[in-house]
Amino acid sequence: MVVDSDVMYEAYEDVRNDTSETSWAAFKYQDKIVTLSAKGTDYNEFLQQLGDDERVYGFVRFETGDELSRRAKFALITWVGPNVSVLKKAKVSTDKAFVKEVISNYAKEFLADSLDDLVYDQLLSEVKKQGGANYGTGVRK
Repeated sequence: MVVDSDVMYEAYEDVRNDTSETSWAAFKYQDKIVTLSAKGTDYNEFLQQLGDDERVYGFVRFETGDELSRRAKFALITWVGPNVSVLKKAKVSTDKAFVKEVISNYAKEFLADSLDDLVYDQLLSEVKKQGGANYGTGVRK
């Protein structure tokens, strides 16, 4: 078994739950198993989970919509720190398939090796683009 499916699924559902304050979950390798490492409510706390020598799968909730309707959209973030060995980087591509069996519903997927790739507003913008119609009273471009 590559992933701790039950523990991961419980955290995944917690992030998806509209009544929960949990907005992210981070999954890391413990020995050779991907399992829940942490979860929380503040995106900056999620970023603190991403070490230079770590591989992390993150599931993050984004609130989108306008003044009339709010919607939750989700992203799968795969972090491969800049100091991760080539062999471990290669293993991420195969292990991610197992992660996706548990984390199966998200609007956008991101791959990052720098925190500059994970600026909240930039990710939110990308997630919104995946959401289709974006109504509101803003200015049409």
